[in-house]
Amino acid sequence: MSDKPVIEIIDLHKEYVMGTQVVRALRGVSFNLMKNEYVAIMGPSGSGKSTLMNMIGCLDTPTRGDYILNGKNVSDLSDNQLAAVRNKEIGFVFQTFNLLARSNCLSNVELPLIYSGMRSSERKKRALDVLDKVGLSDRVDHKPNELSGGQRQRVAVARALVNNPSILLADEPTGNLDSKTGQEIMQLFEELYRQGNTIIVVTHEEEIAAHARRVIRLRDGLLESDTRIENPVLAAEVV
Repeated sequence: MSDKPVIEIIDLHKEYVMGTQVVRALRGVSFNLMKNEYVAIMGPSGSGKSTLMNMIGCLDTPTRGDYILNGKNVSDLSDNQLAAVRNKEIGFVFQTFNLLARSNCLSNVELPLIYSGMRSSERKKRALDVLDKVGLSDRVDHKPNELSGGQRQRVAVARALVNNPSILLADEPTGNLDSKTGQEIMQLFEELYRQGNTIIVVTHEEEIAAHARRVIRLRDGLLESDTRIENPVLAAEVV
């Protein structure tokens, strides 16, 4: 593990104006995240966890405070600059998969590389590599409607990994999956963590958070606790 944080969250505040009300979604949150950590962010509805996820994912900027990603302060970047950081540094995995219905697995995974300007031959090789990494080398020509829910989420994970991001940011990644398939996805996350990836999972499910090595809990826009997990739940198949 590197001794330099991948993420530094420093006194982060976020306020929204809703009519005549000011909603303080984050009220001074601070923590660091090192390379190759596996962290779950938890909290009840209204705790600020979705707002924090949007900040970490460079989908929004704070009202005040600093967010430093790989040594770069991204707190005050423009929308275009944030988009560039997102594409390079952050791999997103969503509950709803967000795949292009008319494109096959290979094309879905290649998409971030098109935005990066990578040549077609390099794009295809990289996309095939990550599809193999998530166990879908035999499904590259299939479209999303020809895949199971778990396979679709694996395509989404491959797409998130294809740019070699600094962090993999997953929002309720098993929310649309049955229990067995959800465990398979968590096994995949365990494998990716052991391969050196930095993973942040935003979840309300204790059994999903139990796979992480660290749990950050928010309440009322504040950091309630930051706990290391001594005995995480490990998929039996992972060796």
